[in-house]
Amino acid sequence: MTRKPIPQRIAELEERRRVLMTRLGKQERARDTRRKILIGALVLHRLENARDPSFSMRLRDWLRAELPGFLTREGDSQLFDDILGSASAQPSSDRAEDR
Repeated sequence: MTRKPIPQRIAELEERRRVLMTRLGKQERARDTRRKILIGALVLHRLENARDPSFSMRLRDWLRAELPGFLTREGDSQLFDDILGSASAQPSSDRAEDR
């Protein structure tokens, strides 16, 4: 049985490493996305099912203060009109994209 030359074996190992690193990156992005979805679901659940109305009000106030500066894409604020209410109609000088 003939052995592959060392440079060829190194190239194959480097390709295998590249494939595995790509797979790992994809898994990490999927995990990160799942975490974001779950934390968002928790926040929305707490807003909709107010076991502690005081906490829900503070959470809603915090979101109204933080979301306008966080949402930078065109149209993203429309997704949160139910939370932001008239806050989404703030002048553009208050938005993060204008800073």
